[in-house]
Amino acid sequence: MDDQPALPAAPAPSGHWLGLVVPKRHAKRAVTRNLIKRQVRAAMAAHADQLPPGLWVVRLKMPFERSTFTSPGSDALREATRAELLQVFRRASAPEPRPAQGRRP
Repeated sequence: MDDQPALPAAPAPSGHWLGLVVPKRHAKRAVTRNLIKRQVRAAMAAHADQLPPGLWVVRLKMPFERSTFTSPGSDALREATRAELLQVFRRASAPEPRPAQGRRP
């Protein structure tokens, strides 16, 4: 058994903290990864007042096809990223539906 006392739990952070995960396997070029990160930060800043405070992590799960987005700084990539982020932050800021009162499954 450990003789050292357990550390007290850290208080929940106030405000909005943002973590970004943009793997190299999904966006090969550094310029593409940086563009995606800038887009995420801008979207978070625009939607922060609609989101509850806390830790928010945005992770790129699917690769961007190089055949579709030939240039890492293309307008098509910017628009696709912006549209996807808008959808994600809208869904995150939407209130959760309440279960119907008096009904049980």
